[in-house]
Amino acid sequence: MTYRRISVEPLTPAIGAEISDIDLREPLDDEAHAEVRRALLAHGVVFFRDQPIDHDQHIAFGRRFGELHIHPASPCVDGRPELMRVHTDADSTRQNGHQWHSDVSCDEEPPMGSVLHLHTVPECGGDTLFSSMYAAWDALSESMKALLAPLEASHESAHLYDHLYGDAVVRRRNDWPSAVHPVVRTHPETGRKALFVNAIFTRRILGVTESESRGLLEFLFEHVANPHFQCRFRWRRNSIAFWDNRCVQHHAMWDYYPSTRSGTRVTVAGDRPRH
Repeated sequence: MTYRRISVEPLTPAIGAEISDIDLREPLDDEAHAEVRRALLAHGVVFFRDQPIDHDQHIAFGRRFGELHIHPASPCVDGRPELMRVHTDADSTRQNGHQWHSDVSCDEEPPMGSVLHLHTVPECGGDTLFSSMYAAWDALSESMKALLAPLEASHESAHLYDHLYGDAVVRRRNDWPSAVHPVVRTHPETGRKALFVNAIFTRRILGVTESESRGLLEFLFEHVANPHFQCRFRWRRNSIAFWDNRCVQHHAMWDYYPSTRSGTRVTVAGDRPRH
């Protein structure tokens, strides 16, 4: 795959690429936008170094790829609901994304992609791991694929958001988003199959017994964490990661306590997953 406006360096055969020769402080013209999108679709997650963007530039970059998704609970920055605060320090009791997941898969229309910019990073640690759900699907046996392909699963958030944000957000428990999605979704742009269950939001596989659901989910949660499906990104100040939630899960390491890791995220709206 060749590019005219950007340079693309793959990280692993399964997932991830670093993009250079681009300044995200400047608006993307049509050709540059098309090439970044093509790289994202090819690699699942793309990374940019040395991008000292401000909030307006961050939002503008995200909007170039679609309408922005508003997180149902997480704190925002400067009164801008589309700009999510991502911050962990010595006083934190948790970190965003500390388990394998796809962002807000509990929504009826889960996000297409997420763009995370970190301006403060620990001296070492705080990496983010990304796993290809294409590779996870492809690695299953044909018998397991036949079992999973028609199934659906419930994705819920009350168990998570009530605990994390119940005091900060005035909201009734039954208002937290929940949805039923295919266990295996077809990517709307590439046409490829990807597993779509994750340890944070997926609570039950429908159409099977509770014990069967529990066994299948335990197997799948372990399966998606296989290192053969992964890349690992070491953050530096003013790095950006842009990942495709439709075919990628991620896991943020919290191995840097009591150091600070801080930045912002915008999330691009998506559509309803299909078989």
